[in-house]
Amino acid sequence: MAVVSNKRSVMTLYSDPRSAHSHRARLVLAEKNIAVEVVEVDPLDLPDEIMDFNPYGTLPTLVDRDLKLCESRIIMEYLDERFPHPPLMPVDPVSRAQSRLYLHRVDQDWYRPMDIILSGNAQAVASARKELQENLLSSAPIFEAKAFFMSDELSLVDCAVVPLLWRLPLLGIELPPQVKAIKHYAARMFLREAFRRSLSDLEEEMRS
Repeated sequence: MAVVSNKRSVMTLYSDPRSAHSHRARLVLAEKNIAVEVVEVDPLDLPDEIMDFNPYGTLPTLVDRDLKLCESRIIMEYLDERFPHPPLMPVDPVSRAQSRLYLHRVDQDWYRPMDIILSGNAQAVASARKELQENLLSSAPIFEAKAFFMSDELSLVDCAVVPLLWRLPLLGIELPPQVKAIKHYAARMFLREAFRRSLSDLEEEMRS
């Protein structure tokens, strides 16, 4: 995969090169230019050390010296607080709470059906694909309102949204012509240098 940083670091991210959950943690690392070793892991063949770090055996898993973290949202917020520049969350508590609410809704309305589609459960895939497409279409006005997702500055919410938009062809979802705002947003975000550096080789092949 593309190297997030070639500096030496004690921080290691164990990452699934196919997963949007791992991708969004890598995107935060890239946007902040954090020195990190990214270790690509097959989720079906986890090394023993991950089970030592993370009893749930999930990816991504972050190891920063004596700290071991799992769950992408926890990792994303930790990285933003550990490396505060550039900030990816608002300073005031009300705006921070709103951003966390947006992250929750992205997880519930977009990531949940995405995970069902990718699970391979044939009985559930069609319904999940329809739900995800409808949720995306209903959100189109959000992408027209500001330069970023409900914000004038890049935030953790964008870092969560963009890896999912990158996977729409893989998910069998084609946005209709009338949702130009989402397409324009995605195109701008895909051109960001940090986004390009966050991609694994397998993720690049998703749109090759």
